Amino acid sequence: MDTAALIAVLGVAFFFTYTNGFHDSANAIATSVSTRALTPRAALAMAAVMNLAGAFLGTGVAKTVSEGLIATPTGNQGMGILFAALVGAITWNLVTWYFGLPSSSSHALFGGMVGAALAGGTEVIWSGVVDKIIIPMFLSPVVGLLAGFMVMLAILWIFRKANPHRAKRNFRVAQTASAAAMALAHGLQDAQKTMGIVVMALTISGHQSGGDIPVWVKISCATALSLGTYAGGWRIMRTLGRKIIELDPPQGFAAETTAATIMYITSFVFKAPISTTHVITSAIMGVGATKRIRAVRWGVAKNIVLGWFITMPAAAAVAALMYWLVYLIFG
Repeated sequence: MDTAALIAVLGVAFFFTYTNGFHDSANAIATSVSTRALTPRAALAMAAVMNLAGAFLGTGVAKTVSEGLIATPTGNQGMGILFAALVGAITWNLVTWYFGLPSSSSHALFGGMVGAALAGGTEVIWSGVVDKIIIPMFLSPVVGLLAGFMVMLAILWIFRKANPHRAKRNFRVAQTASAAAMALAHGLQDAQKTMGIVVMALTISGHQSGGDIPVWVKISCATALSLGTYAGGWRIMRTLGRKIIELDPPQGFAAETTAATIMYITSFVFKAPISTTHVITSAIMGVGATKRIRAVRWGVAKNIVLGWFITMPAAAAVAALMYWLVYLIFG
């Protein structure tokens, strides 16, 4: 096994995690920053620390990625497939970051894995893709939208007699906790996805057998994600925090609490790798709809949802092209 191939895959995997961090940092903190519950730098620092902590809370999502989506490829061909999958995901992350579109880094990675596997003649476990990726991709935004709507209605009813200014001030403080919970859930979900890829690379290279995740892999992925988060994704943050709806502190608290709860349940109960972007964006839409339906800028929301649908095929196409390029050069 070519050691250089393993090093290249690990380097690209950690870079993907870094882009995941700055691409998706907005998921955790955009609402808190837009409502002025936290300053941007304080929010990013908090999110980076909680991302780091969240990466050590579980391994179920990582095992789904490493064992449940594509058959483990072998040899240098397998390394080429993983390399191409990661390049496809990174490319889509950078394109959507440039245009300020809150797409899913997770689904970019999954699309890259499927596209590279198909190009490399490796079996795709379609039942796993459907059960663990496609169904949650459609279901989680619906749940986020409805749950966000219901949670916000409950808050409006519970605090209907409260002083509006005092309530907003208290919810601004409470958003510190809800943003931290969201950042912790982001670390729990997204760091594990790269851990799964790294475990596949170590298995292919013969450096590991079994699906256990070494401590150094957890530390490396968590650190890369945290550094990326601290770098900040300001373009996407503006979209989530302002362009969908002008959020106030109670709405921000409701959206973050809803999204974080959904992510904890899917991580620990179903071990399904869902998109933090899909969940928080749909929760924001649901929360905003309680104000009035037209309060949500549905034109912006439509563009975001269209981005969700093209993420997997776009990343798959880039990954397939990259695999063929790698094969032509090194095959």
